[in-house]
Formats: sequence, C-alpha cells, structure tokens
Amino acid sequence: MRSRISIIFGTLALGVALGQQAANPEGPENDLDHAVKVSDDILWHLELDAIAEVRSFRYTGLPRKAATGNPLILYSYSFIPKSLDRQKKAPMVVVIHGGVHSNHMTGGPANGAQIVRELLQQGYVVVAPDYRGSTGYGAAYAKAIDYGGKENDDVLGARNWMVQRYPFIDPQRVGLMAWSHGGMIALFNILLHPEDYACAYAGEPVSDLLERRKYLKSMPQTITESAGEAAANDEEEYRRRSPVTYAAKLEKPLLIHGNTSDETVHVTEIEHMIDALKTAGRKFESKIYQAAPGGHHFNRIDTQLARESRDEIYAFLKKYLRP
Repeated sequence: MRSRISIIFGTLALGVALGQQAANPEGPENDLDHAVKVSDDILWHLELDAIAEVRSFRYTGLPRKAATGNPLILYSYSFIPKSLDRQKKAPMVVVIHGGVHSNHMTGGPANGAQIVRELLQQGYVVVAPDYRGSTGYGAAYAKAIDYGGKENDDVLGARNWMVQRYPFIDPQRVGLMAWSHGGMIALFNILLHPEDYACAYAGEPVSDLLERRKYLKSMPQTITESAGEAAANDEEEYRRRSPVTYAAKLEKPLLIHGNTSDETVHVTEIEHMIDALKTAGRKFESKIYQAAPGGHHFNRIDTQLARESRDEIYAFLKKYLRP
C-alpha cells in the first residue's frame, strides 16, 4: 500500500512541476529538477524508513554576495538510526554529494541510499547537505554556486546544526565521507576546520584546480559562475579554491583514494595532493588503485572490489569515530 501511495504522490509531484514548466518558459530545466527532487524525497523514505528517522531541514549560511546581505537559506537531509540509544553519545558522518551542480539522490553515483544505509547499520547518524549550487531547489539556488568557497561553509553549517539540534551527537566524533567534488569539500573542511572533525575520507577528490584546468574545458566557466569573469583568468583564484594549497594545515586523520583509470578526476590531481601533504610532513593514509574497473565510481558500485574498498573506508572511520 505504501509503495502505491508513494508512486501516486510522486506522479502528482511530477505533474505539478511539469505544469509549472509550461507556465515558466525561462527555467523549465529547474522545474524538472525540482520534480525529480520531490519524487526522490519519497524514495529516501521508501529506502530507509524501516531503519532510520529520515528528515530534511533548512538552515542558514553566509550571504550569497555582500557580507551585509541576508543569510542564504540552505537545505540538508538527516538520517538517525531507529536503533540508536539516545541516552548515549553517538558519532556522526557528514556525507557530501559530488558534482558541480547536483544533489543528494537515492540512486546517485556519489553516495546513494546504499552507502547511507551501510553507515546507518554501523550506528552512525548521517547528515547530507545540499549546499549552495545544488539542483532541485530552483534556479536562484543553483546559481548561488561558490565552488571551492562558501559551499565549504555550508557543509560545516550542516554539521553544526545537527550537533546543536541533537544533544546525543558527540561533537568530538564527527567524520567526513565524500567523493569527487564532494571530496574536495571534505578536504577543505578537514584542513580548515580541524577542531570540528575527527577524521575525513576523500575519494577521488578534486584537489588542484590549476591542474584540472589543463584537461577540463568547463573549469573556467565554473570559476566564472562562482567569482566572476576576471577570476577565470586569475591563477591565484584557482590556488585559493584548491585544497592542495592548504595541505600543510592537516592536523586530523585523512584517507585519500584515487584510481589511475579515473577520467573525471585525473590521478595527477590526487598525486599533487599526496605530494603536498608529504612535503609538509603531514601524517595521512592514501591508496591509488591501478585501473580499477568502474573508473571514477569504482568503489561506489556493487562489485566485490567496491565492497572491499568501502570496507577499508569503514575500518578507517571506525578507528576514529568508534560507533
């Protein structure tokens, strides 16, 4: 019965959004994104309601532009295991979606419902922010992108909201888990806010934007969206928005994975990050997989290698978060 009701509501949501699309020729793609988002929200409940309290919440972050502007309203999901003893302190993992313009989806290649489920089953509270620039919340929100900038603060804000809202979350046992662009945000958070996190996992993380610009034609456009046309030709702006620039600030445990057959984030970027950490004398863990099947998504799919790799990640998190 619940499945049939959910399908009905999903269909209604899609119909409403498509009706908006017809009435709004200036932004039909955003209306469709919203319809998909509303429908996927239902899937989160279908996937995880049996084992978790699934909620979405809104919070505020830094203004989009001027420091005197209104705080931007941000969006996030929270997942709390139903088996959790709320009389005891519990660890939390901040799961960050990848993609420049994307969002937290049940079937998303970056961190779908399967990975959230695996974390919940281990006893973690999970928070998954849809930081500024994410899709599904309208054109203005997608255009608020600040790649390598305020999106990092948005993720920290979701972490802080959860800690303040739920007294059973242990602020000393909060970790980060992310891939790709999300991995970049995880790196920024562990490097620049070590007091707020116990550890971080960054899978195939975007790490060096100057290197990335060499092979990704859309890189200048992304910087332009975030900081204006002048920034697209400013090498210092690329450095400022690159985790590799801040490698010497690492204080907390970090695990990095890369894959030589990754065509989305070339292994050279990750090697630059690893070399910078070594040069700075920082302690960390890393593993470069040799042509692992699946390329950029090699350890987020349903293969034996992927499961073994995720087990390595979970062992790392367990060591520092103690679920």
